[in-house]
Amino acid sequence: MSWIQEANQSAARLNVACREAGITLRTYRRWYRDGSISADKRPDAVRPTPANKLTEAEQAKIIEVCNLSKFASLPPSQIVPALLDNNEYYDSESTFYRVLKANGQLHHRGRSMTRKVSAQPTERFKKF
Repeated sequence: MSWIQEANQSAARLNVACREAGITLRTYRRWYRDGSISADKRPDAVRPTPANKLTEAEQAKIIEVCNLSKFASLPPSQIVPALLDNNEYYDSESTFYRVLKANGQLHHRGRSMTRKVSAQPTERFKKF
């Protein structure tokens, strides 16, 4: 801020000085009000929680449903339609994906067989 003010007092235009400092003129004016410099409050800003945010109980219910034995090996793109066929709706498919990813379960949840390793061929076959 002091460099910008110094450049401005040395007859440089304010928007050019701000551009050189890497901030916008709007940011400069927001930080420098009433002759005093205020701190950058963007990281410390208190943001309200969305009204439609899932509660912990709702997220736990989605995890519980996804871990049922009949859904354990299915992705959310198949779980949600299967639930809708039974007239059950917990949330959207994208929410299922988001909740599973946040809980580290966005991978194959069912029982799976170990990977079969095949040996490399020992010699090449020639064409005659």
